Amino acid sequence: MGTLSLKRAYVPPDPNDGIRLLIDRLWPRGVSRSEAAIDCWMKEIAPSVPLRKWFGHDPARFAEFSERYREELDENPEAVAQLCDMVRQHDVTLVYAARDPHINHARVLAEYLAEHECSPNATT
Repeated sequence: MGTLSLKRAYVPPDPNDGIRLLIDRLWPRGVSRSEAAIDCWMKEIAPSVPLRKWFGHDPARFAEFSERYREELDENPEAVAQLCDMVRQHDVTLVYAARDPHINHARVLAEYLAEHECSPNATT
């Protein structure tokens, strides 16, 4: 089984990142495609546009956001299975654009994968 890491899109890639998966629906502002070194862009695993807009990165809404995002993941088994397969076979870094390293969808996704035995606990 590979490792799972989380990294902001604004942090330079590292050779130890393994497969770099962008897990946002929007490309990170100010980051060129060559700088990002993204191997795969999984828009379909990101929170829906309405959920992302509702959340607005408001810490007071994070608990409810997490629940709603997990429900979306439950309703998206194909994308989850695809991501699980990658993590089981390779080292994977989930790349996200959110500013807060603790209150973001990447953290929720990593926990969800670990709970569903898709990955070891994610590291940042």
